[in-house]
Order: sequence, then structure tokens, then C-alpha cells
Amino acid sequence: MRSRLFLKIYLTLLASLAAVAVASAAFVWLGQGEEESGWQSQRARFVAALIPPDMDRRSVEAALERFSRALDADIAVYDPRGSLIASAGRPLPRDILERPWRHGGGNFHTMVTKLPDGRAVAARMGRSIGPSGRNPLAYLALIAGVIGLAAYPVVRHLTRRLERLRRGVDAWGRGDFVARVPADGSDEVAAVAKSFNKAADHVERLIKSHRALLANASHELRSPLARLRMAIDLYEQAPDENRKEEIVRNLAELDMLVEEILLASRLDHIEKLDALESVDLLALVSEEGARTGVEVTGTPVTVMGDARLIGRLVRNLMQNALRHGGPPVAATLAQAGNTAELRVRDHGPGIPDSEKVRVFEPFYRPSGRSEATGGWGLGLALVRQIAERHGGSVRYESPPGGGARFIVTLPVHRVAGKIN
Repeated sequence: MRSRLFLKIYLTLLASLAAVAVASAAFVWLGQGEEESGWQSQRARFVAALIPPDMDRRSVEAALERFSRALDADIAVYDPRGSLIASAGRPLPRDILERPWRHGGGNFHTMVTKLPDGRAVAARMGRSIGPSGRNPLAYLALIAGVIGLAAYPVVRHLTRRLERLRRGVDAWGRGDFVARVPADGSDEVAAVAKSFNKAADHVERLIKSHRALLANASHELRSPLARLRMAIDLYEQAPDENRKEEIVRNLAELDMLVEEILLASRLDHIEKLDALESVDLLALVSEEGARTGVEVTGTPVTVMGDARLIGRLVRNLMQNALRHGGPPVAATLAQAGNTAELRVRDHGPGIPDSEKVRVFEPFYRPSGRSEATGGWGLGLALVRQIAERHGGSVRYESPPGGGARFIVTLPVHRVAGKIN
């Protein structure tokens, strides 16, 4: 079943061809009328010059005989009253003067030329000596038909690609998120197909990320919820200050986990930060270090970004080193060209090289760690998201002497043509 779009495009093309053909035929037809009128005027003057009014009858008959033999025609000259003056060849019909130009019943033409002096010359011949009376509309209709037939496969190919694009969008809309459309060619249709595939890839990644986030978050929430429920039951049976503090710690853990989930979801949906400001990175790192007990050294560096998010990045790195690494933990800030480098190192067991990329995945769980103990949460995953939203990156290194070292790079802020 052909699509409506194909019919609309093809019928519009045919209608345009028909309009052009009719307009061209009308133009040629009018031009032919003007040409024929000019030809008749020139013919009348030519014949009048060959048989002038003062020529005697015998000379006129001799001239007509020559014309008759040369043109293989029957010719007669009439006076202004319609009386025969002279003729050559076979006799002409009596009503010849009433039909100035017509195609006869056989393979001959008849024509009548009115001379300036009032006489008329009638002729009947095998072929016309005037302009052709053929209708150009037939030729234009033939050309339009050929163009229409040639355009059919072109239009059909174009609409078939649009139909494939529509089917792909419909399949994707029904929940088939792996559906893609062919993006062959370099025209506008191919550009739309490529844009759709790019958007579909992005949405598919978001959906998979959210599904994994929800699955892991539901698992990670079980432990603090179970501990919280147990602590509440014990506290109800025998109120104790230690149990109360346990309840508060579990609530704080739940609050932090929910906050990280919301932040990770928000960062997934934005590609560019809106509220940017100049941030003194060394002061921010020093503040977080004083709060967590991490030694901070380095040189002052200014970056552009969201101070709250950058502070969350630094806090997560330090808390991750304190929680999963080993003391002492140190943070170092330096500038390398147009890049600021923040290095956070601990002296714990470190991470195998085979897992140094996976460590930034949400709820990463080191090899050999039981499912009951849970993963590392969203801390390092948020570090990567925040760094990338600021045009930077994060990576893991295994330093000499053991432990773990995380390096965050951020572009420095230029002020008045000078790099701070």
C-alpha cells in the first residue's frame, strides 16, 4: 500500500508538469498565430509583385502556368468581385474563396491569398508552403509524460526512505529502544535519520543507566534500612543512648544515599552547567581537608564552575579514601599548563589494574567482596560526572609504595589574558 506522502508528492509533480505544459502550449500557440499573420502579409506582397495589377491576361496565365508546374499546384486569380481572371491546372471549387486555408480530403492543401489591390489568388497543392499547423501541445504532453515516468522511481525512493524512518520511530515509540533506522546518503533525510539514531542511543543509555541505578540503589538501601529497623526495635525494648546514635547514623546514611541518587539523576539530564562562577580550588580543597582531617598541600588555582558541585567532588574523593583506603590520606593541588590537577592518595590495599575503569561505575563492588557488604555507592561515579560536566576528567593510578591515587583534571580559569 503506497503512502499518502508518496501520492501527494507525485501528484503535485504531475500537476506542476501539466501546468507548465499548458502554459507553454498557449505561449507557442499565440506565437504561431503571430507568425502565420506575418507570413500571410509577406506572401500577399510577394504574389502581388509577381502578377502586378497592370499585367495583361495572357501574361498572368503564363505566370500561373509556371507556378503550377513548379509547385505542382492548381492556381487561379480572381478579381475583387470574385470573377475568374486566369487559372492554371485543374479547375478549383466554386467556394474556394470562402475557405481561405484548410486541409483537403486528400493529401493536399488549399489556400487563398488576398492581394493589396483587392484581387485573390487561390491555390491547391500537395504540401503547404506556409507555417506548420501542428499543435505543440501534443509534444509538450509527451515530454511531460516522459518526465513523469522518470520521476516515479525517484519520488518512490525518497518516500520509501521516509517510510522506513517512520516505521523506526513507531517501533521506538512502542518500547523497542534498540530500534534504529538506516542512515544511508548525505541528504536531509539521512541527516534526520542520523539525528534520530543519535537521540535514540542517548535515551537508551539513560534508560539503562537509570535501570541499573534503581536496581543497585534498591539493593544498597536494604542494609541501612534493615539496621535502622533493628535499632528501632532494640531501642523500643531498652532505650539506650548508643542505640539512639545508631539510629541517627543509619538515617544520615539513608539521607546521603538518596541525595546522591538524586544528584546522579540530575547530572545525567544536563550537558552544560548554568550557574558558573570563579572558584578558588585550593581554598575549597583546604576547607574540605580541615573538615575530614586530610592533609592538603599545593599552589593556588582558579577554575570556573559550580562551587557546590566541585565541593561535592572533593568531599567524595576524601571520604572514599578514608572509608575504603588507609591512612595517611593526602590531597595535592598543582597546575600543569592550562589544567588544574587534584591528587588524592591513600595507603590502603589499592585497586587491581583490571578494575581501575570499573571503579567509577555506580555502586562498584571490588572483586571478592560479598554482596551482603554492599558496594562503594555513588561517590566515585558522581566524581566522574561532576568532572566531565566541568570539562575535566578523573582517573585512577597505582602509586609506588601501594595504596590508591585518584587524579582529577579541570581547566583553569583565564583572567585578563593571564592564567591563574
